[in-house]
Amino acid sequence: MGFFETTLSSFVALIPVTLAQSFILSFVVLGIMIPFRMLSFPDLTSEGAFPLGGCVCGVMLAAGASPLTAIAVALMAGFAAGCCTAFIHLRFRIHSLLAGILIMTMLYSVNLRIMGRSNLSVFGNATVFDWVPGLQAGFPASKIVVAGLISLLVLVLLYLYFKTEKGTAVRAVGSNPDMAEAQGINVWAATIGGIGLAGAFSAGGGALMVQSQGFADVNMGLGILINGLAALMIGEALTGKQTVLRQLAAPFVGAIVYYQLVSLCLAAGMPPPDLKLATGLFVLTMLALPSLKLSRGPAAAKESFRE
Repeated sequence: MGFFETTLSSFVALIPVTLAQSFILSFVVLGIMIPFRMLSFPDLTSEGAFPLGGCVCGVMLAAGASPLTAIAVALMAGFAAGCCTAFIHLRFRIHSLLAGILIMTMLYSVNLRIMGRSNLSVFGNATVFDWVPGLQAGFPASKIVVAGLISLLVLVLLYLYFKTEKGTAVRAVGSNPDMAEAQGINVWAATIGGIGLAGAFSAGGGALMVQSQGFADVNMGLGILINGLAALMIGEALTGKQTVLRQLAAPFVGAIVYYQLVSLCLAAGMPPPDLKLATGLFVLTMLALPSLKLSRGPAAAKESFRE
């Protein structure tokens, strides 16, 4: 069997696994997109909120809580983390990136305190992926169905929310906070609520990941931010961001395509340690493309000026 046939067969075998992971990690991409695109609030809290949600979910499952209760508590923890980042930025006028770094750093110790150890196994505990009738629990098919349905539900609810008056107010704050405040919009409430919502989605992704893989680890969020940014760039390139629906669909589409590309690279023989380098170069290229397209030579600029 040649290289192409071997790569293709390995890639096809990985599709169900990576597709399930794509749906789960799309919530992290969503938690990255809302601050960056909806609120113009560069934020790094997602890298800390993702393991926070996983650690909280793991402890709740180990204590005998139901899977839905564990996810709900993880969502509240992530929401609180996001609110703290936004409050630090607004109250103490600390740059949003630095505020996110502070919260992300502190959450590492918080996660250790929550679990009491660096990792926790929850194999054998009930999960939301066990509730699909006719499908064997714990297999990729059940994970794809559950995570896909949750993703669709979240997409519909977010679309309906951002079409309401409050959702429009959040988008207005991200577009022009001074004008939004002049129109009577509470900038603090919209910013804190929006960043809190993003943190909740990231933590929810962590909770689903723990239920999917069967263990929680304080380092499970390492590098998730750069992966999420890469997925967001791909999603926006495919769906566009001209409308609310397109912008909301970008994280889900991008996560699916990105993790399929990752599995294709692994099937082709790329060493796993090189994936971070490749992802970083990809994000750098996507961020640099607009400026490269807009940059023009001196001769072209003079010609444009004469016209």
